[in-house]
Amino acid sequence: MPETPDSPVTRKSSITQHTLSLGEQQISYTAIAEWQTLFEDEKPVAEMFHVAYLADVKEASQRPLTFVFNGGPGAASAYLHMGALGPKRVYFGGNGSLPKPPVRVVDNVESWLSFTDLVFIDPIGTGFSRSLPQDKDDRDKHSEKTNTPEADKPKEIEFWEVERDLKALGEFIQRFLSGHKRWLSPIFIAGESYGGFRVARLARKLQQEFGVGLSGAILISPALEFSLLEGSDYNLTAWATLIPSFAAAAAHHNRVQWAGEPGDLQAHIAAAERFARATLIPLLAMGDTVTSDERQIAYQQLAGLIGLPVKLVEKQAGRISIEVFARELLRDEERIVGLYDASITAIDPFPDRITYQGSDPTLDGLDRLFTGAINSHLRDTLGVETDLSYHLLNLEIFKAWKFDLKGEFKQGFLGSVDDLRAGMALNPYMQVYIAHGLFDLVTSYFASKHLADLMKLNPEIRPNLSVKYFQGGHMFYTWDESRCSWLAQMKAFYQNATV
Repeated sequence: MPETPDSPVTRKSSITQHTLSLGEQQISYTAIAEWQTLFEDEKPVAEMFHVAYLADVKEASQRPLTFVFNGGPGAASAYLHMGALGPKRVYFGGNGSLPKPPVRVVDNVESWLSFTDLVFIDPIGTGFSRSLPQDKDDRDKHSEKTNTPEADKPKEIEFWEVERDLKALGEFIQRFLSGHKRWLSPIFIAGESYGGFRVARLARKLQQEFGVGLSGAILISPALEFSLLEGSDYNLTAWATLIPSFAAAAAHHNRVQWAGEPGDLQAHIAAAERFARATLIPLLAMGDTVTSDERQIAYQQLAGLIGLPVKLVEKQAGRISIEVFARELLRDEERIVGLYDASITAIDPFPDRITYQGSDPTLDGLDRLFTGAINSHLRDTLGVETDLSYHLLNLEIFKAWKFDLKGEFKQGFLGSVDDLRAGMALNPYMQVYIAHGLFDLVTSYFASKHLADLMKLNPEIRPNLSVKYFQGGHMFYTWDESRCSWLAQMKAFYQNATV
């Protein structure tokens, strides 16, 4: 990519050639791993690391181009990069189980490179992305040190805020399109978890403020409205949107009173959806006006659907948190289920304690896999030379992130669905795809399904929005069957979005 005339040359780009074998199809592509400078008032303020995979074709400008990022906030793009979309991926067990060490990296025959070029972006403070010192002397000193050690890193906290983060992504996308002459390509954005929140916001912002037209937006296990992430005595809907995922997980472990034929997962979660909307929300909303008999009937229904004892459901007054569910579902076996994938279980290290005090097996257990995989891929396969540490999940960012409402008044909760609605109305050709794992308790599939039903989309654009779910958890693509099914759906989605 051409250098910006006044940008400091602080790090070395890596450009390598590769071939991806997909059965009879051979895809030759160029991998570009480099830092792109970001500016504030025409002064360099940060360097955003990214990896681009560009197929070697004659009419590159006609090929779809997808910008990809993860969430957190504080997560690098390695999860989608090495988990599902890139030409290489981490090896998992068939149903997303964690394999024993050492890490295995394999060719990804389900890579999206078969139908789109890919650009994986690491937001500032994640991966190898860093802010730059603002004092001129410090900046000159920084430029001389092409591989600045961690001890010399500048402060990056100004980027750890909702609007500044979106602005950085928008600027990056603009500059990438200019540098690679891709303004006329069909452009897509894809984000996971908080990255889905980013996608929903950018669906409007990219088009309205940066002049980037979108062919499609892909939201993977997204957190769309923060009010649905935390229930309370007064915020009722959050409790209801969890119930279908509880029911799916409990059914997976065969702990339920089946709503339909035994083993019919779809019928069971459909019953849980109906219960959540038609019974639980009214029950919670009516408070003390509900009779004890009515309340008891509802508690018994809920207990049967989600596999917990009636006495526990009654004690929780129908408000079951993800922590309580994960601890209690298999407590008689002294095992807990994962928060991000409740199909996965682990030994409870402290079974006699009142609250669970171990680690979540579906988040903490992944670090060793993705850290090893991304470092090997970047440094060995792609030839990136740097002494920087790759920040896979920077908890410092997560703790320091500013959810500033910027004048919005939404009772302290940020949301993104309004922006998604506005973006879809602004561009009635943009296709939107939301995907979830059934067993994800953190960003439940039913929350997105519920929100989609409340969006009041015009009949002209309502067919542009799809909500799908798969076997698996937050990273459902670690399941072989789900990853293959998702690939087939995404091929059709891209085809529909670009005809």
